[in-house]
Amino acid sequence: MTPARRRDAALSVAGSLLVLTALAIIWGARLTVPRELYVSELGATGEPTAEVFRAALLLLVAGGVLVAWAVRDLRARTPILRYGTPALSLAMACACFFVAAHVPCTQGCPLPVGETFTMQDFTHTLAAVVAFAAACWAMLQVAFAPGHRAISRLSLTMALAVGVIAGVGGLLSLLRWNAEFGSRLELVATTVGIGWLVVVGVVRAVRLLRDARTASVITAQ
Repeated sequence: MTPARRRDAALSVAGSLLVLTALAIIWGARLTVPRELYVSELGATGEPTAEVFRAALLLLVAGGVLVAWAVRDLRARTPILRYGTPALSLAMACACFFVAAHVPCTQGCPLPVGETFTMQDFTHTLAAVVAFAAACWAMLQVAFAPGHRAISRLSLTMALAVGVIAGVGGLLSLLRWNAEFGSRLELVATTVGIGWLVVVGVVRAVRLLRDARTASVITAQ
């Protein structure tokens, strides 16, 4: 089991690095745009940052899958959260981000309602919303999974933060009011969510390496 733990630790670290790179690219792209805009608009059809943003999402997907694999044995104890695992929730989030990367919103990322409805915007918006929801669910599952006290409280705090911040930002977008503030909230929620995934990947790698070292000592005895 020791080689397997070391392999999973390496994959977890690699996943964290990919996710961190994705976050850096998203922030880099955002800083090149002089106007206020929602994160998804960075990848909108016709935007100069579209291809860069798409690459960032694909890096996020790849890194998220690696971290999901590394935490595949975690399961929450609470009655509702124990159905499914954090790994499954992360995999679902990654699948939705993969869809969002390949089906960007149209120019301006209008809400897919009324006269602004298009199947492209509807698909992108649905994928993005489900991805955020799945990621928040994974955070809650990790928060109530035994064996990782170091990240339990952090996961719970970040899950609540992402849920509230993203929810308020989405509501402002839906109401079409104070979009500038809403776009900043979405960027903060994205940063917190991706940052959580980086932390989970690193902490999980440290735990796996520690377990591998302990197993080696026991075997040697």
